[in-house]
Amino acid sequence: MKYTNWILRISALFLATLLGTGAARAQSAYVSGAPSLTAASATTSEDDADEPQNAIVTLHARVNEVNVLFIATDKHGKFVRDLTQSDFNILDDHKPPQAILNFRRETDLPLHIGLLVDVSGSVDSRFDFEQEAATSFMQHTLRASFDKAFVMGFNSHQQMAQDFTDNVSLLQAGVHKLHDGGGTALYDAVYRACKEKFLKDRSDHPVRKAIIIVSDGEDNQSEISKAQAIEMAQRAEVIIYAISTDDSGLVMRGDKVLQQLAEATGGRAFFPFKMKDITHSYAAIEDELRSQYVVSYKPADFDADGRYRSIEISSMKKDLQVRARKGYFAPQQ
Repeated sequence: MKYTNWILRISALFLATLLGTGAARAQSAYVSGAPSLTAASATTSEDDADEPQNAIVTLHARVNEVNVLFIATDKHGKFVRDLTQSDFNILDDHKPPQAILNFRRETDLPLHIGLLVDVSGSVDSRFDFEQEAATSFMQHTLRASFDKAFVMGFNSHQQMAQDFTDNVSLLQAGVHKLHDGGGTALYDAVYRACKEKFLKDRSDHPVRKAIIIVSDGEDNQSEISKAQAIEMAQRAEVIIYAISTDDSGLVMRGDKVLQQLAEATGGRAFFPFKMKDITHSYAAIEDELRSQYVVSYKPADFDADGRYRSIEISSMKKDLQVRARKGYFAPQQ
């Protein structure tokens, strides 16, 4: 009998050690705006008072939470800022969420902005004004010790003129370092900015990540496709805003490209008729970045399989327009 009890205790200790090691290897991660993985723990109950030491086994459970920023405007394009959760219908992968965890208006999140300036030969006649409008935007929008931005110029290649900083003087100097000429690799620039600057941008608090593209949208040099650029922006949880520099007065192919990049990420494209109207576009972007809602929910029938899941947010009110990113990629086990 003593021999049997000894064998049982050794077996119990071995099982507890094995389970504890497996639990220790479980990983959790957080991605702003995408499903987050958090750990929940439980302990074993006390079996025998005469055991020399109770084994504690930690079990990790996966909790999936999606956070989505979105804009609501009336039929005149004015922001509507007094809405509640009941004013919206939400579908994730074409199904209502299992649970809405939080709904609130977000007006003062830190901004992490990437300014992507087209410096190709096609924007030569408008380049000086683009620089002035960009520096004015930085000066009026960024708050020291709170927001930050980087400046990247692109033609057939990308040039990091100024890395992330909250120093507006450095950002302005970065914009004026840019020189125009060459072809246009817009998709490559978006892909690289999202992957190298925003995908690695792991803050310990929520931030609003946005790219502002100043370009005519005419890509003729990229190795990356438009679909790949959009996918990387969605993975990095980046909103894309685009300001067209095409002043022809016609709807060109590049304008459609800018529209598609913006709409896929919940952003907006601007098509100023005159170059001086670019400053109005920047003002609208700043206002929009400060006037968003955020909803957090637990999706139904969620699998950590890495596949793309669509997001649809619609209004229950007539004449209310909602703009949000079109989806996200689930994490993969």
